Amino acid sequence: MPRKNLQRATGVWEKVPGSGVWWIPYRVAGKLKREKVGRKSDAVALYQQRKSDVRAGKKLPANLRNAGIKFKEIADPILTYSSSHHKDTKNIRIRLAKISAEFGTREADKIRPEEIDTAHCKTPATANRYRALFSLVFREAVRNGKVSTNPARLVRQRHEENGVIRWLEEDEEKRLRRVISKDYPEHLPELEIALGTRMRLSEQFGLQWGAVDLKRKEIRLRRTKNYSGRTIPMNDAVFNSFEQLRKAAKDKNGAVFSINNPRKWFASALSKAEVKKFRWHDCRHHFCSKLAMKGVNLKVIQTLAGHKTIAITARYAHLDDASLRAAVNLLGGH
Repeated sequence: MPRKNLQRATGVWEKVPGSGVWWIPYRVAGKLKREKVGRKSDAVALYQQRKSDVRAGKKLPANLRNAGIKFKEIADPILTYSSSHHKDTKNIRIRLAKISAEFGTREADKIRPEEIDTAHCKTPATANRYRALFSLVFREAVRNGKVSTNPARLVRQRHEENGVIRWLEEDEEKRLRRVISKDYPEHLPELEIALGTRMRLSEQFGLQWGAVDLKRKEIRLRRTKNYSGRTIPMNDAVFNSFEQLRKAAKDKNGAVFSINNPRKWFASALSKAEVKKFRWHDCRHHFCSKLAMKGVNLKVIQTLAGHKTIAITARYAHLDDASLRAAVNLLGGH
């Protein structure tokens, strides 16, 4: 509904001016009912829905705010919703199980914003992921008329510190390769491909041979995190790694890798190589960092990395200090 129409909307009111919490009134069997909603746009939509339900003769609870619907009843349908709308259904399923175990038997309308704000908040990033899930659960419940408000809307997004970029120093990379070659030689192609393509973990270990073109020396990803495809060219190390895997593959049309997560062997290899605070995901940082330090244009790095915006790639700009030094040298002595 256009904003100007919202301003003129009747049937909704802000009980406490400036609070941003709007209410709706309607009559059921001659009795006046008042219901707390939240945003004005939500209140207008729910008001129209309630009036439509009353006209249709639909039976409504005596007091919708205390109808007693449990959180589990509004959380469970999100699994079905997620399978149709999200790619990362695994993590959503795991998080949903955790909050359902904690809040499942609670009345949904009695869950307060501060409870959501403190749920599973070991790090700002984790807190934001759970906040987003709570918001999704309540948003869909409001849309379907199961609850009246979305308390997650009142929970502030936490600041995530994404400034740490970790890549392998030259001596670290040598030590790690040496350890893997000696103790985990069958996994060396996995590392080479990760460092040379910047594929996400799920993209790499979900890769099928049909997406690998050894003749054109490229990998074609149809669906990525950003819901768009991209083509990744292979360097010689990556190409040789794929050839090695291809020769050993039993199913030439199936999965490229026999595992779906390198966590177990990789953690052990890092420990033996004495490489600290490096995750498999940091292979992505390594790829971009090395290109930036060699002076590769950020737009090229963005395309190769599959970043949605140049702002994400810009985090690596400071690593190409040659252009920065050249710039400040223009201000040299006169």
